[in-house]
Amino acid sequence: MKRYNPCLTCGACCAFYRASFYWAEADDATPGGVPANLTEKLNDFRRVMIGTNCRDPRCIALEGTIGESVHCSIYPHRASVCRDFEASWVNGKPNERCDKARASWNLPPLEPDAWFTPEDFPKAA
Repeated sequence: MKRYNPCLTCGACCAFYRASFYWAEADDATPGGVPANLTEKLNDFRRVMIGTNCRDPRCIALEGTIGESVHCSIYPHRASVCRDFEASWVNGKPNERCDKARASWNLPPLEPDAWFTPEDFPKAA
């Protein structure tokens, strides 16, 4: 049975946590960085993704319907805080923060078998 990346049907972390990161990760300081026009100043050292520094956050870069089908519109240029966030079981261990975000959207926690495994792929000829 083929499985897919469960993050593509989730998006809960992008609509639960504040996405703050070092200001120089933005493309006005680092070519190819986070699009600065999608960020706002948090303090002298940090920026946040627009939409994540409020009571009911949702990152401006998140497209789609949470729990159904989502994607990050700036995925190759996302901030380090997003790159470093690991979904539960992606590396063989649970992530309490992932589970908490999913629960806030009434989604069940991910299970260890939610991810591709080597036997899901055909053998090389």
